[in-house]
Amino acid sequence: MGAIHNEVVSFQSVDKVYNTGIVALCQFDLSIQEGEFVSFLGPSGCGKSTALRIVAGLGEATRGKVEVFGQNPKDVITKSNDIAFVFQEANLLPWRTVLDNVLLPLELRGLDKAKRKESAIRVLEMVGLKDYLKAYPRQLSGGMKMRVSIARALAAKPKMLLMDEPFAALDEMTRQTLQKDLLDIWKKEKTTILFVTHNVYEAVYLSSKIAVMSARPGRLSTVIDVDLPYLRERVNSKFTEYVDLASNSLEHSMGRKEWG
Repeated sequence: MGAIHNEVVSFQSVDKVYNTGIVALCQFDLSIQEGEFVSFLGPSGCGKSTALRIVAGLGEATRGKVEVFGQNPKDVITKSNDIAFVFQEANLLPWRTVLDNVLLPLELRGLDKAKRKESAIRVLEMVGLKDYLKAYPRQLSGGMKMRVSIARALAAKPKMLLMDEPFAALDEMTRQTLQKDLLDIWKKEKTTILFVTHNVYEAVYLSSKIAVMSARPGRLSTVIDVDLPYLRERVNSKFTEYVDLASNSLEHSMGRKEWG
């Protein structure tokens, strides 16, 4: 509502070439503002996850410049808890309870014992798992495991949440429930979210902005500002218009064969 937002992520003419010679990103430019929910939408292998990993400090640009909170991503990761990552697999430790899995990153950061338990319980309540604190991963469904993974990422109150196709392996009903819950968390926590998906409906439902990427080498094909109110109705004409726009943009981007 008229607020001035700060730029929190900046890709400037970024190339990423792997040792194998694969060009994952080529002249990739994108600016992300504080508090946005940005989905990276594109075909498999177009560099979506590569872009996310560079933001997380898990990889580096071959050429060009990436800044996160005005700094080198690796510096952000080593000096703060401002970035958290949720992968496609929940990656929970099977020998630790739900509560202990969420406590783990807080333990590693040396947080006071009482404070870390308070933080862990707070986020588990937020994701609807307050009755499962003593359960083990083997006792949980796929959707519940992903909720634990999200809670673990949120426990240290990061300013930015990176999510790499976190709902891809879930059934459609579970996926839609978690999408709604994620939006509730986003509004409550005011966290900037970068979300990788190749699902057009998911991108339109979740995002304030969609970065459509071309087929490899990954370039920014177009940016779609999704001007729909939250929470969104999946069955109305405006939603369908954005789905069509994103689908057409994706189709166009996949037709590009620029390998320069």
